[in-house]
Amino acid sequence: MASGCKIGPSILNSDLANLGAECLRMLDSGANYLHLDVMDGHFVPSITFGHPVVESLQKQLGQDPFFDMHMMVLRPEQWVKPMAVAGANQYTFHLEATKNPGALIKDIRENGMKVGLAIKPGTTVEYLAPWASQIDMALVMTVEPGFGGQKFMEDMMPKAGANMIVSGSAIMRSEDPRSVINLLRNVCSEAAQKRSLDR
Repeated sequence: MASGCKIGPSILNSDLANLGAECLRMLDSGANYLHLDVMDGHFVPSITFGHPVVESLQKQLGQDPFFDMHMMVLRPEQWVKPMAVAGANQYTFHLEATKNPGALIKDIRENGMKVGLAIKPGTTVEYLAPWASQIDMALVMTVEPGFGGQKFMEDMMPKAGANMIVSGSAIMRSEDPRSVINLLRNVCSEAAQKRSLDR
């Protein structure tokens, strides 16, 4: 993925009966990547989809879409290989869900995926610091993990210097997702320019 602000719709809020078509609709609307929220009913109370869905989407959509797997699971180590085989491009796991982030990062890389590291709103950003040089993306949650359609937690913004934005309901439920994606991209770009001028 090239530099700049990237927008990835969370497909959890899509019409799941037409998931392939919904993914195409998002990509045609300007999405840079697809964000798939994987929940196991243990780390968070909800259950969503797993590697068979990724494999099906890969077959339908081809190699071009970038699949960012947001693994809201109790044992993220368990799903690295199946997700890699299914065609996931990035494996984003929660720091709170593992006792050995270093070994997990190594395993993800060895399986040919990029590494994302996520933290819940209640986890301070300082916990990401030891891993910053080993990951491709830090995901600072601005909602509690596990449920779509939540209100954005503005007080999380000081934690983030965002260049990748994940949005669910705002994009997926919009009658004009292209305009929402463009708005998010523009706001992200303006904030990045402001940060660079403030330095």
